[in-house]
Amino acid sequence: MPHTVLTDQLEFPEGPVVMDDGSVIVVEIAGPRLTRVNTDGSIEVIAEWEDLGSAGPNGAAVGPDGHMYVCNNGGFIWSEVKGMRWPLDPVSGANQASNYVTGSIDRVNIETGEITPVYQDFEGDHLCGPNDIVFDAAGGFWFTDLGKQRRREIDKGAVYYAQPDGSSISRVVDNLDHPNGCGLSPDGNTLYVAQTTTGRLWAFDIEQPGILKSPKGVCIANTLASLDSMAVEADGTVVVAALRDGILVARPDGSHEFLDIDGPLITNVAFSREGENLAYVTESALGSLLVVDWPRSGLELAYTA
Repeated sequence: MPHTVLTDQLEFPEGPVVMDDGSVIVVEIAGPRLTRVNTDGSIEVIAEWEDLGSAGPNGAAVGPDGHMYVCNNGGFIWSEVKGMRWPLDPVSGANQASNYVTGSIDRVNIETGEITPVYQDFEGDHLCGPNDIVFDAAGGFWFTDLGKQRRREIDKGAVYYAQPDGSSISRVVDNLDHPNGCGLSPDGNTLYVAQTTTGRLWAFDIEQPGILKSPKGVCIANTLASLDSMAVEADGTVVVAALRDGILVARPDGSHEFLDIDGPLITNVAFSREGENLAYVTESALGSLLVVDWPRSGLELAYTA
């Protein structure tokens, strides 16, 4: 797909959030930092985590209080491969940093840069590697925990629902292999979850905020790709970054296709606001934020800033 490069000066960007002023806030997982990319391509650091080895800001979303809520995966192993940074040991496949402690959900004050951990565990189980996050209209948020991978061990992933004030967290889907991107349907009645290793996109019926009708979802796209994070269009089409395979477009009628986009590692998508049909795409290995003319409008998020 034709695109322009807004910036290529980021350190493994992910989690794009389009702001009211047209800028795009992204996480830099290898920063580790939260960064604003302005409309002219200039960048401003909003917040920085102290230790790359034990922090990895991943997905991000604006909450009802105007703060940014960030999935902190707890930190990766970083390797240089053909001049690009990759979040794993290419020999063993492990991605858990040597000084890793835990993952967390962090609140970031966009104005001051203050970072406050909100959740680090659930019923004694620490959050392994929170990955993506989406708020609903009721003010709570769903998030995926992809887990960590060690030399001969892989964590089982899960999906959670939580309140941004730290008062409540529940595990709604358990023992799911590598859940990555998550999103909501336009009516808020369906939760979408993409799996990286299986290439499957799942739909879960929501009974009420934070409660699914069943923890067994319906597979709406079964692919051979490695799926990452996602955005949803206004008509309910689900658009998923597919790493080396470009972008997966899964339509409400059950059909799907892949769109080719240059870059070795397409990791996330966010849509423009207020009638502009643009898609902002993170290409993480090259450190780029791409802008693509998109044929349809994106879904307005529950909260903006």
